Amino acid sequence: MTDNLRLLSITLVAEPKQVKGFTLTQWRIADLAPGDNGDHVLGLQLSMTERAAYRFNLTSSSPRLFVRAGFSGQTPKPDAITASQDVAAGWLDGEQQVLEAPMPMAIQVWLERYLARHGEAPQEVRKKKRKGAGRAKDLPTREHPQ
Repeated sequence: MTDNLRLLSITLVAEPKQVKGFTLTQWRIADLAPGDNGDHVLGLQLSMTERAAYRFNLTSSSPRLFVRAGFSGQTPKPDAITASQDVAAGWLDGEQQVLEAPMPMAIQVWLERYLARHGEAPQEVRKKKRKGAGRAKDLPTREHPQ
């Protein structure tokens, strides 16, 4: 197996939830573990372009994994997993339902090793503007006698 891919098994559970007198079904991840022996098996593929997002996730108080599970309002069908909140946000913008779960310690360690091996993402450097560039100049105002 390559150093940037791990298989994860995911088990979902449906829970009834009361909302304003209606019963809705809310889905959550009941189990997420390394390996390929769960109800759904997905490959967590790491990407060099997401290193800053991985670091942000790992340094949070509770690192998470995010699972894309089909369109909102439908029975979830997990088809992708990521450790990047940026990627997960993009899925949500596309009206996909995203389930999340705590990141297993084994995946945290693997992700740390990946970042150590490939380096941290470079800090985004903003170019300094030249003094006065792109700004309206302070022009003296003319007063018109009336």
